[in-house]
Amino acid sequence: QVQVVESGGGLVQPGGSLRLSCVASGFTASSYAMNWYRQAPGKERNLVAVIYNGGGTNYADSVKGRFTISRDNTKNTVYLQMNSLKPDDTAVYSCYAFVRGSAYWGQGTQVTVSS
Repeated sequence: QVQVVESGGGLVQPGGSLRLSCVASGFTASSYAMNWYRQAPGKERNLVAVIYNGGGTNYADSVKGRFTISRDNTKNTVYLQMNSLKPDDTAVYSCYAFVRGSAYWGQGTQVTVSS
């Protein structure tokens, strides 16, 4: 059974850091593009970062230089390290993978940046 499960969200002050985790099961994460999306209240869901099966990465302009996506193949887990967080980063962050012809979303994890 294919699943992606996120964790690591929470409340953090502006300028702080968080690391999100996405644990994949039922497939090998390193064989697929793994994506992080986010959706703020009243806004559409947008791609934040992606790590491709070859290891290349891509980021939304709004997070370049602050966020880093990475993968631990031994744990079948993808991470999103978020530094220098801003209030505008407040959103539900979701992990997404397209595996064997089907789309899989996690349940999402809330990130709130506020003083």
